[in-house]
Amino acid sequence: MGGGFAARLRAATRDAHERAERSPFVEALLGGDLGREAYAALLAQSHLFHSALEEAGEVWRGDPVVGRFVLDPLRRSPALEADLAWLLGPGWRGHLRPLDATSSYVERLRAVCPTDRAAFVAHHYTRYLGDLFGGQIIRHRLRDTYGLEVDGVRHCLFDGIGKPKPFRDRYRALLDETPWRPGERDALIAEADLAFRLNRAVFDDLAAVHC
Repeated sequence: MGGGFAARLRAATRDAHERAERSPFVEALLGGDLGREAYAALLAQSHLFHSALEEAGEVWRGDPVVGRFVLDPLRRSPALEADLAWLLGPGWRGHLRPLDATSSYVERLRAVCPTDRAAFVAHHYTRYLGDLFGGQIIRHRLRDTYGLEVDGVRHCLFDGIGKPKPFRDRYRALLDETPWRPGERDALIAEADLAFRLNRAVFDDLAAVHC
């Protein structure tokens, strides 16, 4: 797998990925410098772009190539809804007001993901492998900082996939094995890089409000 497409994708997007992870908002949140309202705001924005991505996934579900990436245990919207209801109460949907960067992110998802299979997989990869990679670390930090054990962090739990590392390995193998058309690998890398930058912009908007 070391020389395959998945390794190339990971290397090509490493800088953008790390810039997103090092955003001041994320560092302040995980450092315990922000209140639960900032955390709830993050989940509200996350629900908006996860929903857009999962809507596109329904378009590809039956596709013989890309449909293999559409796996129900990865869907985060139900868990995000449960977390938001626990944090904010029954009126949580009233908090789903997109920040400017979230609107841009959702617009991009809706523009390319339902019709471009490389773009869909690019955004799928950045969202779900990122969530899997950091989900348990984030959950433990939130537990230690905010006292959240299960309620409020259900979106960090991927109970339906088994152990995260073997699943990530299978996902990366699928990236390698997919019969991409000429030019699709380059397009997928470019879109994944953009996805990380769009995600960083959401963190920047959240920082402007909460930091």
